[in-house]
Order: sequence, then C-alpha cells, then structure tokens
Amino acid sequence: MTQQHAANPEDLVLVLDFGAQYGQLIARRVRECHVYCEIVPHDTPTEQILARRPKGIVFSGGPSSVYEDGAPLCDPALFDAGIPILGICYGMQLMAKVLGGEVRGGEQREYGKTELSVLDHDDLFEGLNPRLIGWMSHGDRVDRVPPGFVETARTPSALAAMSDRGRRLLGVQFHPEVVHTPWGVEVFRNFLYKQCGCRETWTAESVVTTSVQAIQNQVEQGKVVCALSGGVDSAVTAGLVHRAVGEQLTCIFMDHGFLRKNEADQVVRTFGENFRVNLVHVQAQDRFLTRLSDVVDPEEKRRIIGDEYANVLEEEARKLGDVQFLAQGTLYPDVIESGTRQAARIKTHHNVGGLPETLKLELVEPLRYLFKDEVRAVGEELELPDEIVWRHPFPGPGLAIRVIGEITPERLDTLREADAIVIDEIMAAGLYRRLFQCFGVLAPIKSVGVMGDQRTYASTMVLRAVTGDDAMTADWAQLPYEVLSRISTRIINEVPGINRVVYDISSKPPATIEWE
Repeated sequence: MTQQHAANPEDLVLVLDFGAQYGQLIARRVRECHVYCEIVPHDTPTEQILARRPKGIVFSGGPSSVYEDGAPLCDPALFDAGIPILGICYGMQLMAKVLGGEVRGGEQREYGKTELSVLDHDDLFEGLNPRLIGWMSHGDRVDRVPPGFVETARTPSALAAMSDRGRRLLGVQFHPEVVHTPWGVEVFRNFLYKQCGCRETWTAESVVTTSVQAIQNQVEQGKVVCALSGGVDSAVTAGLVHRAVGEQLTCIFMDHGFLRKNEADQVVRTFGENFRVNLVHVQAQDRFLTRLSDVVDPEEKRRIIGDEYANVLEEEARKLGDVQFLAQGTLYPDVIESGTRQAARIKTHHNVGGLPETLKLELVEPLRYLFKDEVRAVGEELELPDEIVWRHPFPGPGLAIRVIGEITPERLDTLREADAIVIDEIMAAGLYRRLFQCFGVLAPIKSVGVMGDQRTYASTMVLRAVTGDDAMTADWAQLPYEVLSRISTRIINEVPGINRVVYDISSKPPATIEWE
C-alpha cells in the first residue's frame, strides 16, 4: 500500500519542527497568507531541504534549551544557503547560538501577553506600531546577538527580535502564530512577501488545479474506488477524483450501522442526483455489529472498525474488477492524531492507522496535507452543495465511538434520536455554521430521575459543542442557556431511555473533541 505525497508548488515554505507546541499553527498562518507550507522534522537532511527549493524556512519553537546536551539542532549549512530563515522562540535561540551569539536561562521568565517595543521597522515590523502586545512562552533568552545581527525589538526584560538583513536571517522571541498576537499575521506577511519574495498562489483554485493534475498523473487509466461517507472530506475527495478521471471512479458508500438519523438516504440522494457518479451502496450493518459485540475499549473499537472497513472495501473493489486505487479523505489532523515522528498516537483513525498493510490498493489522498477549513474552501471551489461543504465533521467509526462502552442496536437508536434533536435545535438557533462540531455522546452512566411522578433509572447524554478552525485545537462553545434548555427538554421528553443531559465544557487540549 503506497501513499501519494504532497505536491511541490513553485512557492514553498518549510517549517522545521523542533517539537513546537504551536507547530501546526505556524503552517496554518503561512497558508492563510496564500503561500504553501509543509512541516518537516528538524533533522531532515539539508540536501533534501534544498532539493525542494523552498523560498523560505521557519524554525519552530520547542521545549528544549539550546545549551543543554541533546537539544535538537540544525545543520549550520542552512544559514549559508541564501534562503531567508525566520526563527520563532527556540528557533531564534538556536539561530543565535549556532551563529555565535549567547543564550542563557532568563532570570525573569516571560509567559502570556507581554509588551514589546519596536526598535527597527525595516523588516518584520514594517507598518506596525512602535509598541505592541505579543504572546511570550519562554524561560531562556538571547543575551547577545550574533555578529552581523541587530536588535529590532525588546520587552522590558529581554530581546524580542533580531535580524541579519544581509543574509535575511530573522528571529522573534514571541509567537506570531497564535491569536493572542493579533498582529502576528503581519509579521508573517512581511517575512513571506518582502524577505522571501513569495506570491499569493496557494488558493482553493490552485489546490483544485494541482490536485486534479496530480490525480491524473498518478491514476492514468486505472480504476479508482472512493470510500464515501457523505462528510465534507470524502465528498471533496470524490469531487476532485471525479473531475480528474470521470467514469474511472466508483464511490462506495458503506452503511456500517453507525450513521446518524436518515443519513444513508441523504448521502445516496445527494450523490446520486447531484453528481451522477457511479455509486455502490453497501449494507454492512450486521457484520460490523457482530464483530463489535461485547467490545468496550475505544481503541479496540477503532481497530475492528478499520479492519472490517478494509475488508468491505476489498470485497467491493474485487466485484468491480481490476481496481488499482483507493481514494479517501484523509486530512493532516488525522495523520497527526494517528501518530507521526513528532506526535504520539492519540487515537487511531480508520483511514490512517486502521488500514492493513495487506490492502492491495494504492492510496489517492489529495487532502492529506490540508486542514479542515482549506477542504471546505476547495469544496466551494468545486461547487459542492452547502449541506455537504459545511456539514460538521463526523468520525469514520460514526456513532460507535459516541456510544461509550458496549454497543447495541438499542443504544445506537437512543443516541441517534437524541443527536438528531441536537442538530435540529442548533440549526433552528442559527448556530450551526458558527460551530466546528456539535453532537451527543451516550455515556455508560445511569441515574435516578422523576418523570410523570414515577421514578426512572435511565441513561445520561453528554452534549458536546466546540468552536475552532480545524481539529488540532478546539474550545467549548458557550451556547445560549435557552438553546441548552430546549435541547435538554426535548431529549428527555422525546427520547425514551434518557433522563439526564449534561454539557461538556472541556477544550482541546487537554481533552479531545470526541470522547473515544
């Protein structure tokens, strides 16, 4: 099983990852400036970096101290390659140490919002105010800049920015990528446009054009099946592949029994009527439920679902004859959560870690390096219906991971009805597009209640609603009390088996969006 790699656009910026807490945000901010960006390990060989001909390089932050044994380093040759480099936090300290400056532990650490004074407006701070508030998160400090560098900003207790204009090497101690540095995007723009000479070529239109070309080059005359769930990720994938190879594509929509209320009918109708693609609707509810009988461990659920998912795909592909490719809507957050070199496995996604190596289909993953908001923009460029483009994310294992503990048809039906009420009320309140995700979770908790003067002992449903731009981070949504009240009242009144509704006010991190 092989994987398609990201395209290499003419204007490319690479982020060298030194273990940054905000590494993904750096890539997002660069892309928001319409410049393509990828994250690579800090120890990627220099020849590989230079072979990609990046217009600029960003050194991320990181948890280490540059003067400690074992601290991650970079190849000093990068500084002589003639490529503009922006060091952020640890990245600036590393630049300072390698090039002859001095870095030491700060007597006064800086965390959170900090005032800084701009000393020089000629590069990163062009067009910005002389006094700014930025987000700091560091204990070490650059005590002396390297030869050829000048200080360009300071806080009351430390150096905040430095630059070597001749070599276009720049460093900032603050974090321009976080929202708490509201003018940070201007720092990125000054770096990207004026230091690197990048152009604003990373757009939804360009993504469609390059993706279609890449799919055509990969697939040629081969047959492709697309694992279609009806969500935006797989729908956009199907749209791109269909535009690229037309009738060579067959979409396989698998009803594993864990879909939301009326979801199967909606998917078949939408894709059958609007897209005219070859669509196979597989009824696989019984086989999934049988394999998950008595399984309560969430990671085991995901593993089994991924395994059965692959089995069904292989069976359906064999029926079509001589299928060589599998297209699926894998996103970058899926890859990160399933475990990479820099990231521990949080949970296995059925379309990443769940697919077996024995799957004899080559993967076509045009969205593998995109974030959710970028996928939606591509969907709009493809003129997909709003009901698909703006649909909330829905996990591949579906309600199986929202029914905590044992999965039974009865528990699935209970959650399905309650979840439909949640979505109905959120839409009625005009909040659906404001939320990244909103859904119900059936907890393995029963409690005493009183209904119609009778004692009840029934299940608890957890309401989960979060805001955010993608799945990497999310904050719990402060829904109006009247909306929460209507949701709770309707669920308890209309759904047998639930007598209590609670609201999850945990953010990601430390929690995940889904419960399992």
